[in-house]
Amino acid sequence: MARLEAARPETGRLETARRRLRVALDGLDAAVTRQAERALDQADQAAEYAALQDDRSRLAVELDAAARRLRALEAANGEAARRIERASAAVRAVLAADSGQEA
Repeated sequence: MARLEAARPETGRLETARRRLRVALDGLDAAVTRQAERALDQADQAAEYAALQDDRSRLAVELDAAARRLRALEAANGEAARRIERASAAVRAVLAADSGQEA
């Protein structure tokens, strides 16, 4: 019986050690899970950042192309305005000459 009583404190310490180990392992598991989630979040953020960089690059190319088209349209507009002005001047000259001949 003395042996049984001596074993009980040992069993109690062993059970306490098991509980502490379980708590420690649970804490470790939770920490590993949090770390894995952070790693996934970082990977998601990196992918999102890369997508934003790609969008930015694409938009910069599109903006450059739009600026070139705008300059071309402005040049064409200026040329059209000059031609219209020359045509108007020619029409006015013809009308003025025609008016002068009838008089």
